[in-house]
Amino acid sequence: MNLPNKLTVMRIILIPIFLLLLVLPMDWGTVTWLQTAIPVTQIVAAIVFAVASITDFLDGQIARRNHLVTNFGKFADPLADKMIVMTAFIILVAMGKAPAWVVAIIVCRELAVTGLRLIIVENDGQVMAAAMPGKIKTFSQMLGIIFLLLNNCFFQIWHFPLGTILLYVCLFFTIYSGIDYFVQNRSVFSDSFNE
Repeated sequence: MNLPNKLTVMRIILIPIFLLLLVLPMDWGTVTWLQTAIPVTQIVAAIVFAVASITDFLDGQIARRNHLVTNFGKFADPLADKMIVMTAFIILVAMGKAPAWVVAIIVCRELAVTGLRLIIVENDGQVMAAAMPGKIKTFSQMLGIIFLLLNNCFFQIWHFPLGTILLYVCLFFTIYSGIDYFVQNRSVFSDSFNE
């Protein structure tokens, strides 16, 4: 197994660790920083999520640069990304840190674009590359999740809800990039409307 695939597998392994840190009743105490109390388990979960986010960036870069792209990587990399992001968003809803309707839109878009990618691969044998709006969506998702887990501790002194702002930036780019992917690939569905 090459290095990019190992990083992807590591990201998949981090998902249950991340989940357990946030759902098991563990009391490791709290840390107060800049007038914000944060449970230690949330800090550790944010670190785990940040490591997973970094491996998401690294595995793709390494695979493309060193010509190590594999079918496993094409399948597992986007799956791992969606699994950890969806897990994080669902937990943030349960914690009262993200509105359920925002997360529902994000999850529905992710499922729809994944389905579109599968159809394109089946029809053309090509993998649909991520466009810039999709990359902005992913970046704002990952950063927003980290700030929400850390209770906006870096900006709390100014009462600036950066995590929530990033969540809505993510929502905008989720909708925009989802529409863009379907418009750019509308020919995939041409057989459905020519009857």
